[in-house]
Amino acid sequence: MAIRGAPDRRHAHVHITFPEGTPVDASTIHATSGTGREARRMTDVIVATKPAAPSEFLPAAPAPSRSRDVFLPGSVRRQTVFGTLRRRLRWPLGIYTTPVLILIVWEILAQTGVLKPTYAPAPSDIVSTTVSLWRDGVLGPDLAISVQRAGIGLVLGLSVGIVAGVLGGFLRSGEYLFNGLAQILNTIPLLAVLPLMVVWFGIDELTKVLLIAFGAGVPMYLNLFAAIRGVDQRLIEMARTTGAGRWRVVTWVLLPGAFPGFLVGLRFSLAYSILGLVAAETVNADQGLGFLITQAQTYLQTNKVFVGLVIYSVLGLLADQFVRILERVFLRWRSSYEAA
Repeated sequence: MAIRGAPDRRHAHVHITFPEGTPVDASTIHATSGTGREARRMTDVIVATKPAAPSEFLPAAPAPSRSRDVFLPGSVRRQTVFGTLRRRLRWPLGIYTTPVLILIVWEILAQTGVLKPTYAPAPSDIVSTTVSLWRDGVLGPDLAISVQRAGIGLVLGLSVGIVAGVLGGFLRSGEYLFNGLAQILNTIPLLAVLPLMVVWFGIDELTKVLLIAFGAGVPMYLNLFAAIRGVDQRLIEMARTTGAGRWRVVTWVLLPGAFPGFLVGLRFSLAYSILGLVAAETVNADQGLGFLITQAQTYLQTNKVFVGLVIYSVLGLLADQFVRILERVFLRWRSSYEAA
């Protein structure tokens, strides 16, 4: 602000200059025009604004950076109709797009004679064989006994794995008790354990169930133990500072934080239970999918071998979908990364 006028205090014209953009009202003029007699003797006040500095002398504002939403959650990321349509056309069946494409190529190669029926029959022939075995009453009982064995062994293995994983994750003594043994068992193949179980428990159903339980329990323990120990320590300290006791810390912090790892262990346990089922049913079994595959191998019936393999594959896909449903239901609170 600048005030220009005559040296005489009684002059009647005062020129006040304000910088451009400064709000000017009566209170501003009164505050700058003096007090007492000086204010009363001023009869004319000329208010002008000072021109702003040239824009070339001011620093240019930085251009706003283009936002990138690659790592945003799916609910926040910008969705367009064209982008959604493009993704659906690229993967119309989701995770099943690649298996369906393999089946189509397989069918074409088999029908054109590139693949011989002795080595790889066409998928259409495998479907017809499956329907024939089901109508003859062969496939139904074998599938039922296999699912029963896998279910009993899975429940037994998950029970042992969950209890051991919780004790090992929460207690130092539990870690010393179970962790070393679990690491040893994790490196032993199922087929290597099978002869020893036959010697110990014979060739009855107990051997088959225990082998499946062995395959399902070890991965559950390892993943659950790692999930509990991987919970952020800062969350635990924050809960304790708010007055939460041990039980509330366990139920509201540790268990929800470890639940994603539990689902990972469940996915591996389901897969290993199917692998254990395959290994168990090759030992003196008179029923089951493994028995069906062994009989087909003996009589060189390749189509029946593929029927058993396809059923094992379908069981694996159903197990994966079951875990995915659990993730969508129980992990809605977690904002995880979704690939673009």
